[in-house]
Amino acid sequence: MNNKVLVALSGGVDSAVCAYLLKERGYSVKGIMLRLFDKENSTDTQDAENLCKSLDIPFENPDYREEFKRQVIDRFAASYMSGETPNPCVDCNRYVKLPFVFDYANKNGFDYVATGHYARVLYNEETGRYELLKGIDANKDQSYVLYNLTQQMLSRLLLPVGELSKSQVREIAQRENFVNAHKPDSQDICFIKGNYYDYLRDNCGIVLKEGNFIDSNGNVLGKHKGAVCYTRGQRKGLGLALSQPMYVLSKNMQENTVTLGTNEDLFSDVVLAEDVNFISVPEIKDELPVTARVRYNQPEQEGVAFMSEEGFLCVRFICPQRAVTSGQSLVLYSGEKVVAGGKIIK
Repeated sequence: MNNKVLVALSGGVDSAVCAYLLKERGYSVKGIMLRLFDKENSTDTQDAENLCKSLDIPFENPDYREEFKRQVIDRFAASYMSGETPNPCVDCNRYVKLPFVFDYANKNGFDYVATGHYARVLYNEETGRYELLKGIDANKDQSYVLYNLTQQMLSRLLLPVGELSKSQVREIAQRENFVNAHKPDSQDICFIKGNYYDYLRDNCGIVLKEGNFIDSNGNVLGKHKGAVCYTRGQRKGLGLALSQPMYVLSKNMQENTVTLGTNEDLFSDVVLAEDVNFISVPEIKDELPVTARVRYNQPEQEGVAFMSEEGFLCVRFICPQRAVTSGQSLVLYSGEKVVAGGKIIK
């Protein structure tokens, strides 16, 4: 039996229960927690190490801070400076966590890699492809941030927590007296404490420069504190007294202007994405009915997917979508399956 599995630990309850379940099923388990950044007053590493001691499995904490800075933090900053609103969790899974854990597994003779994500993997014998499915717990489903998984990764990825609800995971952790049984779920961006534009200023050397709020005709409406501080669809925190509610429509980073408009101006019926990864299908040749998300916690919306002449993944939504933002992810579904995904550009 090929049963050596490397479990990516975070210090949280989900990856802890993942390691426990695999050991209970007879796998030879080792825990690994990548050191990605230094977080004040965090017990994550100690919690992960204590878990491994309680399960009597080896633990390793290799240093990937330099890679994390280059692949996640620097991308995060560059994305904001280009006018996008990035999703660092997607980039972290794509460029750091999963590639480096798989690389360690390959170099050290592990048959599988496992994580505590709420998603599932299934092999489709008819198509000959590995499929990524939503987690059983719809409220915790994390398939959206995993759309970049390759067929090779999926063929060796174990996601036991995806078969459970969050309450079941907590019950297992409490029953086994795990130190993190009652630990709250992580929220927002893990490496940022406070707001993101203060982080960009203090840690990435980005200078916030005042500029003009303008309307669609170029009329100046007031001053902003720096275009990087705003995102499409934002209404609160503009610091303006206007005759009607106004929302951020777009940003021109070269001219340092932020264009405002009405709520009606925020709706789009077609969304384009680049850097596409296909999962349940090898390609999209013809129009394909799908449901899709343009942000993490959004309910899926019905539409038709197709490829543009330029090679972009496109979805024409039945109902126009509000405040679609470049830099976020467009993820397509067919029922429980992830079809494909890409980075929104327009």
